[in-house]
Amino acid sequence: MNKRLFVAIDPPLDIRERLIMLCCGLPNARWTIPEQLHLTLTFIGEVSGSVFLDIREALAGISGPVMTLRLQGVGFFPPRGQPRIVWAGLEKNEPLQVLQRKITTRLFQLGLELENRKFSPHITLARLQETSATKVGKYLESNSLFQSAPFIIDHFTLYSSILGRKGATHVVEQAYWLSAL
Repeated sequence: MNKRLFVAIDPPLDIRERLIMLCCGLPNARWTIPEQLHLTLTFIGEVSGSVFLDIREALAGISGPVMTLRLQGVGFFPPRGQPRIVWAGLEKNEPLQVLQRKITTRLFQLGLELENRKFSPHITLARLQETSATKVGKYLESNSLFQSAPFIIDHFTLYSSILGRKGATHVVEQAYWLSAL
């Protein structure tokens, strides 16, 4: 059976509650539900069952330190043209960048073809459909000072994503613990 996979970090509940306070004020926005607010490290895509087992095993060999992250600012994708995604950004964090590179390198070594985009750490708040750039600009301006308290991340997670009529359902496949160096 094929699985649609991604690797992500989940913010703690108190940070999700802060993010939910940002999830309003834009017309034609499909806001992310609290349980699905996450920071994608790598989108893998659809793989067969045997490749899934290889991925699960390969990720178990990745190590990294427990890290402290902080959300900072809001923005949108794509950077030019009609806004499609509204997101909360993260303060620059080298251990996060290193962890993401380790994960993608390990997946490339398995022969997987991953998206070839620069890693831009963010948490998707909403998907937009024909929301005017003016309204998005006002939203960004009113939330430009958004910042969370620092929060500890001690693991990353391999998820499967099941697409349905009301959006995707995310299922935890495996958690991978970071070490307290």
